[in-house]
Amino acid sequence: MSLLEVANLSVSYPGSAQSAVSEMSFSLDRGESLGIVGESGSGKTQTALAILGLLPANARLTGSVCFDGTELAGAEPALLNQFRARRVAMIFQDPMAALNPYVPVGKQLGRLLLEHRLCKPGDVAERTMAMLKKVGLPDPERQFHAYSHQLSGGMRQRVMIGAALLGEPDLLIADEPTTALDVTVQAQILQLLQGLKEESNLALLLITHDLGVVAGNCQRMLVMDQGRMLEEGTVREIFSSPASEKMCALLAAAPRITPSDPSLRATPVGETILDIDDLSVSFAEHRGFRRERLRAVRPISMALRKGETVAVVGESGSGKSSFARALVGLIPADSGRVMFLGKPQSGSTNERDQDSRRNLQMVFQDPQASLNPAKRVRDIVAEPLRVHEPGKSNHKMAVEAIMEKVGLRAALLGRYPHELSGGQAQRVAIARALILRPKVIICDEAVAALDGTVQKGILELLQAEQARSGLSLIFITHDLAVVRQISHRVLVMYLGRLCELAGNDRLFSRPRHPYTKALLNAVPQPDPTARPLDALLVGEVSSILNPPSGCTFHPRCLHSIAICRDVVPELAEDDGSIVACHRAAELDFRY
Repeated sequence: MSLLEVANLSVSYPGSAQSAVSEMSFSLDRGESLGIVGESGSGKTQTALAILGLLPANARLTGSVCFDGTELAGAEPALLNQFRARRVAMIFQDPMAALNPYVPVGKQLGRLLLEHRLCKPGDVAERTMAMLKKVGLPDPERQFHAYSHQLSGGMRQRVMIGAALLGEPDLLIADEPTTALDVTVQAQILQLLQGLKEESNLALLLITHDLGVVAGNCQRMLVMDQGRMLEEGTVREIFSSPASEKMCALLAAAPRITPSDPSLRATPVGETILDIDDLSVSFAEHRGFRRERLRAVRPISMALRKGETVAVVGESGSGKSSFARALVGLIPADSGRVMFLGKPQSGSTNERDQDSRRNLQMVFQDPQASLNPAKRVRDIVAEPLRVHEPGKSNHKMAVEAIMEKVGLRAALLGRYPHELSGGQAQRVAIARALILRPKVIICDEAVAALDGTVQKGILELLQAEQARSGLSLIFITHDLAVVRQISHRVLVMYLGRLCELAGNDRLFSRPRHPYTKALLNAVPQPDPTARPLDALLVGEVSSILNPPSGCTFHPRCLHSIAICRDVVPELAEDDGSIVACHRAAELDFRY
């Protein structure tokens, strides 16, 4: 008998014509890893919640969930609590929402031990500290007393994994555990999960929409769409011979760091649209009675041509968003100059002329946060026209035309943002930016949390507009697989500094900076036969309040030498790339 056997599982809700999960059947053995893939709304998370008995009260559940011979479907809470944490545990997608912001993480894990009677009260602190060390927190003594908002995304996810492992479960359910993380942190978390699985003979149920994650971390997989299972088999079988159209579409949409078709990228023309000269950003930081400057972005210079896409990549805390917001005037630049079409731009958006504000637009990562929740879609999209073209009367036609261009039905115009899916909301945000026909759009992690097919559609939309109108893009992301498909040049940042600036093909075939190489190594490949990754980047990004001396990357660099610890490397041209590394000329990172 398998450890977990699910038979004819269905989940439905009153008022909904379609079941959230319909007739799902699968099994999972000890020590085995099973991936469930599918787009948002396919029923992946509902399946996981049904296994643990965590569905909402109005959910209707039918079918069987048999765990180690005990039926859990429809069981009373008293019986379920004998299995939760002790035998079956779950890692949720958003650790910030799952962790209590008012309680230090050490106490939260301690409460789990006491609630489920996993150890004696006198042993709680020792057991908790041991677990924080086991999941690889860099400074567990300090993080034991920290609150969730004081930890990085990777640290919070490690805390969630530690909480799930406290009861030494037989089955670990991980629901999109790395979706919002940097690729380097994602690689570390997945490596940690694999190590723990092998060490404890855990059964792992991994839920994700990222085929690269499944390819490198699961033995078997099943594909879901609209609540139904389309196919099931080994990872290699399904990747090599997908039986469903949906899986074929997911594979086609999966971004890769293999060479992309250059014909899909519009050729930039010579005209410079945006000229950035030594732009830097800093913020006031209060420490007791002292006031210091936090240097978020060190001086960066670059030029953006008409029809060009420059990608800005780096981990969280590298300064990407601060750089972008300074360009559009949402935050003041500390020093430097921004020239737009030959005209210098003032620090604040309110101080810039109307033509500059119209032609320099921004699309943010979280559309639900950037769209007014009290306005309908038609008013959100039309608002830029009311500001910049108040005398014209054809706003309705323009809104309908741009909605069609971004692939949204006119029927959505009457909805509010919360009534849209993530992909629909992001398309509304792009429509709002495009309706003014700007010359430059800055996309700040605009596709980071979207499914592969939705992500592909949005990228194709932006590239089509670029080919049609000569639109220039600054595309900020931590995902180099996406960068490979759309960019002409790539700018790599680390702790506020420019590490490397190079053309797309040159950077991906021969990166010159060790940090760029580490980012490339961390990208999960949607291919179960791909070669194993080189040594992963270890450790956390240093504090930007107290950056290391010399090269800020040297504490994590496998190639650092004495000069790296003492001397800040200058930007210099090397083999067609602009790079800040003392050893760029001697290191050879060829792909």
